[in-house]
Amino acid sequence: MSVLTRDAILNEIRLGRVRIDPLEEDQIGPASIDLHLGEELRVPDPAATDPVDVSEATDPTSATLVVQLDRPYVLMPGKTVHGVTRERVRLPPDLCGWIEGRSHVARLGLMVHVTAGFMHPGVDNHQVLEMSSVAPTPLVLHAGSRICQIILQRTEGEATYRGRFATQDSP
Repeated sequence: MSVLTRDAILNEIRLGRVRIDPLEEDQIGPASIDLHLGEELRVPDPAATDPVDVSEATDPTSATLVVQLDRPYVLMPGKTVHGVTRERVRLPPDLCGWIEGRSHVARLGLMVHVTAGFMHPGVDNHQVLEMSSVAPTPLVLHAGSRICQIILQRTEGEATYRGRFATQDSP
């Protein structure tokens, strides 16, 4: 398994095997592709007070609300929200990917993905971003900000993700 560099990424895009929509060529770095924060967030429901059962049967959207990012959102220290990438990412069955925060947002105290940064081969969706603030002060999130990057990697063999989040479009 190997990480794709800029030339390999551009070749995969030219061949139509990797599709990212929308995409500008300046989003492609030496070995990653920058992605932007989309237009909505999933935030904790302030009215929710009951404990949430952590099990396979639990709806991950329980105890949360979707808010539009038509204006900046203030993320308080120690809080977590879910965003979604503006871009839809489609990978072939022999490539997987990893979501990583960009260094400039990490230095401000924003963790862009808390635990689920793996992109399965064959995905075709908008990537959910589990964003948490470890900053000592509030952070202001803006739709359209370059907030994360994906690193693409060749797999040994082929597979296609068909799990419950296979076609997600919102956080």
